Amino acid sequence: MNPGSVGQPAYDDTHPVPHVVETGSPDARYAIVEQCKDGWCVSLLSVPYDHQSMAQLARLRGRPEWEHALLTGYMA
Repeated sequence: MNPGSVGQPAYDDTHPVPHVVETGSPDARYAIVEQCKDGWCVSLLSVPYDHQSMAQLARLRGRPEWEHALLTGYMA
C-alpha cells in the first residue's frame, strides 16, 4: 500500500477530476496492512529523508512549486 510518495509530498492534478494532495510533511510515507484477528490492522509510517537536497535540485531545475512542496508538504 502506498499512502504517499517520496519526492512529491504535495501535488495537484486534473485527472480523473481536479484535486490537490498535501501530506503536510516532507517525509516519505508508507503503510503496512495486515489481516488481524478482528479484521484489518493498518500502520501508517513516516520516514525522514534528505528532502532539502531534492528541494534544492527542484529550484535549480526551475520548479519552484516542487521546491515548496518538498520543503513543506503543501502546495504553494
